[in-house]
Amino acid sequence: MRHPLVPLGALAGAALLATTGCSTGSSPAAAGGRPAAATAAAASPVAAKDPAVVGANELGQVPVLMYHQLTEKPASVYDRTPADFRAELERLAREGYVPVTARDFQTGRIDIPAGAHPVVLTFDDSTNSQVRLGPDGAPAPDTAVAILAETAKKHPAFKPVATFFVNADAFSATGSAKALTWLKEHGYEVANHTGRHENLRSLDQAGAARAISSGQQAIEKAAPGTRVTSLALPFGAMPEPAEVAARGAGYRYDGVYLVGSNPSVSPFSKAFTPGAIPRIRSAGPKDEDAEFGSSRWLDKLASTKSRYVSDGDPDTVAFPSASRDELAPAFAKRARAY
Repeated sequence: MRHPLVPLGALAGAALLATTGCSTGSSPAAAGGRPAAATAAAASPVAAKDPAVVGANELGQVPVLMYHQLTEKPASVYDRTPADFRAELERLAREGYVPVTARDFQTGRIDIPAGAHPVVLTFDDSTNSQVRLGPDGAPAPDTAVAILAETAKKHPAFKPVATFFVNADAFSATGSAKALTWLKEHGYEVANHTGRHENLRSLDQAGAARAISSGQQAIEKAAPGTRVTSLALPFGAMPEPAEVAARGAGYRYDGVYLVGSNPSVSPFSKAFTPGAIPRIRSAGPKDEDAEFGSSRWLDKLASTKSRYVSDGDPDTVAFPSASRDELAPAFAKRARAY
C-alpha cells in the first residue's frame, strides 16, 4: 500500500490537531532500557567533548526518513531502487549521520558520537524487499537489512538500526515470526502500522482503536515479548479523536508518526509533538515532488546548519545559549548551554 503525499500545509494542520487533541501521557524523557541486541550492535560513542568545539546543537532538526518498497522498477514516488537506497545510506554515513531507532529518538535516548547527527530510518508496510531471509537465515541480497549491514561494515560508526512499521502477516516470504524475531535479535525496532493498513480517519473511534490494537496483537503473537512503543499512521491519516492513536486498550505509544514532508524538531524542544512526528519521503534530487524529498532536505539541513549535532554525552542537552528559550522545561536540569 502507498501513502499520498502530504503537503507542508496539511502536515502543519495534522501537527496542530495532535497538539490540541493528542495527549500521549508520556514525556520524551520517558525511561526505558535499550534492547541488549541494539546495545551490542551500536558503535561506541567517542568521549563527550566541549559543546563549542564540536558546534553541538541538540535542539537542532532531525531527519526521520520514510521508505517503502525497494525495487529495480519503481512504480510510484514511494519506491526506490536498491542502488538508490545504498547511495542514500552512503551519503548519510559520509555526512556524519548515525541511525537511531524511533523508540530512542522519541524518548530522547540519543547516544551517538560527538559531532554526529542522528537520523531515523523507518520502513512502512513490511514488504519482502525490506526483510527477506534466505535458507541460511541471512538477509537476501539487495534487501534493506542487507544493504544496511553492508553500509555499517564499510562505515563502522554507522549503526545498522532502523524501525520497521509492520502490518499483520509481515514479510510473507520469510514469515512474521521468523522475520520479526530476527529483527529484534539484530537490534532493530519492530513497531505498529495497524493490522490491515486501515485509514484511521475513515473509521469511528472504536474502529480506529480496533485497527491499531489488531496490529499490536499481530506483533505480539508473532514475536512474544516485543515491546511496541511506536506507531506510523497509514496514509498519514490521524484518527478522531487524535489521542486514540497513542492510547487504547492493549497499546500505549510514545511516538506517533505521520507521512509528512519535513524534518522533526529535536525531542528536547518545547515544540516537539510526540503525537504527530513528521517524516521525510526518501527521494532523489530529480524525483517527482523532490522538494519534499530526502535529498533536498539533507542539502537544506547541511547548508543552513540547522541539524542536530551531538556533544557525545547522552545525559546532557547541549546547545548555543541563544537557543535556550527553545528547550522544553523537562530538560532544564540536563541543559548544557554555551
